[in-house]
Amino acid sequence: TLMKRQGCSILFVNEQRQILLFLRDDLPHIPYPNTWDVPGGHVEEDETPAQCIVREMKEEMGLHLEGFDLFSVKEFSDRIEHTFWKRSDLKIGEISLQEGQRLKWFSEEEAKATVLAYGFNEIVAEFFAKAPFLKP
Repeated sequence: TLMKRQGCSILFVNEQRQILLFLRDDLPHIPYPNTWDVPGGHVEEDETPAQCIVREMKEEMGLHLEGFDLFSVKEFSDRIEHTFWKRSDLKIGEISLQEGQRLKWFSEEEAKATVLAYGFNEIVAEFFAKAPFLKP
């Protein structure tokens, strides 16, 4: 059987228990144009999902990511998604986004009311339900 591609993503959660999402570019040739999405990308052949998210955050946001944890590994029809999470009060005004239109903090309710790219609503709902950020 053909191996499904691996995706990596990260949920940044701030003190207000909001998660950071980005608005995808509004280009007709990309999947889910102009749709809110969780930061991340595709795992390349020579890297682990954890190495992937570090690379993606450096490329997309210029962040040096460390001290994050794995939240879930979920199989979708198109991929296997490795979602990490990290407590972070990122100053989104200071991030120069290399991909996508803008960043925004979303509360649980706002995220629930928004259609997210790549089936991420399911992962986001699970994240708020399990709320790892409430544990010390």
